[in-house]
Parts: sequence; C-alpha cells; structure tokens
Amino acid sequence: MDSLSGFTVFVKIAETRSFVAAGRQLGISASAIGKSVARLEARLGVRLFHRSTRSLTLTAEGLLLLERSRRILAEIEATELALSQATSAPRGRLRVSLPLISSLLLPTLSDFMLQYPDIELDLDFSDRLVDVIDEGFDAVVRTGEPSDSRLTMRKLGTFHTTLVASPDYLRQHGIPQQPADLVAHNCLHYRYPHSGKLEIWPLRLRPGEAEPLLPTSMICNDIETRVFFALNGLGIACLPDFSVREALASGSLCRLLEDYVDRRVNLHILWPSGRQVSPRIRVFIDFLTARLFPAEDAG
Repeated sequence: MDSLSGFTVFVKIAETRSFVAAGRQLGISASAIGKSVARLEARLGVRLFHRSTRSLTLTAEGLLLLERSRRILAEIEATELALSQATSAPRGRLRVSLPLISSLLLPTLSDFMLQYPDIELDLDFSDRLVDVIDEGFDAVVRTGEPSDSRLTMRKLGTFHTTLVASPDYLRQHGIPQQPADLVAHNCLHYRYPHSGKLEIWPLRLRPGEAEPLLPTSMICNDIETRVFFALNGLGIACLPDFSVREALASGSLCRLLEDYVDRRVNLHILWPSGRQVSPRIRVFIDFLTARLFPAEDAG
C-alpha cells in the first residue's frame, strides 16, 4: 500500500510540476513529498525528475512511469467506485468552489449536508477564476458561460438582476423614471475581485442614448453589503433577484426602472471530464439541479 501511495504522489507532482502544489492538494508537506519521491526513485533505480531552482520536468523514465501509473490508478479508482456504489451510500470529501452568492446557495448546501451526512463538504467561496483540475476541485459552481474544454457542464438555472431601493430612500430622493435620472442618486456598486472593474448596470437605453455616468456612493465586492445598505436607505443597488426576494415581498425594498433593466444570468456546475463521476459528485450535481431553481427547468 505504501508503494501505491508513492505512485499517487508521483502522478500528482507530474501533473502540478511542483512539490509544494502537490503537497497542498494531497494534504501533506513538501518535505514529505520529496522523501516519497526519493524512496520511489531508490526503489526503481532511476531518476524520475530533472530538478532545478526554477523548474521541475520529467525524465524519459518519468514519462514512461507517468503513463503507466495513470492507467493503473484509474483502474483502481474505477474498481473502488464500483464497489462503493454497490455497498454504501455516497461518502468522502467533496471539494467545491462556489461564487459569492451565499444567500442562494447556503440553504441548499445545508439541506445537502442533512441528507448526505457521510459526505464531507470542503467549500471555497470565491469569485476568482479557479483552475478546477490543477487546484484539485471536484466541482465548481459559476455564473456566465464557461469555456474550459476539460470540464463537463450542467446548467442549474437562471436568475435576474434588478434595481432596488428602500421606501425611505425614495421618499427622500425621489423615484427615478428613466436611466438618466440615476446620475442624481446614491448608487451602491459591486467591484469584480479578479479584475478590479465595477459591474456595469444592465440598463436598456434608447438608440443613441449615452450610458449614464453613475455616482459611486459605495463600492464593495459582495452581495450582502449592498443589500444591507439598500435596506438602510443609503442608496440604489443592482442585485440578483434571489438576494432581495423576501425584502421585496415584505415591502422593505422596491423595484426600480423595471422596463429598463435587462439581464439574465445563467448558473452552471462544472466538473472534470474524462473520468468516471464518483457517487458523491453525482448526488451533489443532482441535488443542486433539483433544489436551487425548483420552479424552473434547468435544462
């Protein structure tokens, strides 16, 4: 079994080209990674890597071992998967990257934990563009239209964006009747963490009409802050509809410029292609598909 562990470590190093990255994904130190490689090279009597301070590349012997190790480990994984499907409920660690839209996702994730207590959720909430395969994620949930050909994708559903403000704010500042009126209002903005750019509000303009230069009364990089500030009468915010559904129903927030706001955002789950999907990933995909947008056919 120790020999098998050595081959697993070797494959991870070959894929990441880094002792540190391999150790991080396997949950062991870079020092332990180095010792494992040394033991494997001593046992086989060959050098597997060309190592320098700046690079790590496979030798000819390393390339041969990588090809065969991947095939052997894939067979073992497939056998374990077949046995687990036949004998037990889904279990094990599930590492997932999710966008910063917790008000939509958290209730469903909580229900998932209750239904599948043997699955250990390792959740990374971030709007950065993670590399699903190189960073060792089992799946990733993202907005927009992903284009990574290494990943399989399923659409979970669609949400809309809306402009909102509190009744108190509108009593004090008036109700905007057209996009140009927003230049006289306090506007609460979102900044994309990965680019540093402000989100462009999805305003439908008349032909030839200039994009209004919106004031930046507040800028942040999450939904909850903008919802809180809007509820407290501090300005107008552009938000996904799921984040303000209850506030709109109770009258704590009001929709604005409904005829001028036009954006539908698709939400997808993606996972690595070309490998058998484990039971824990499969039930997670199916659960999110069924629960996140229950009134919608997610396709």
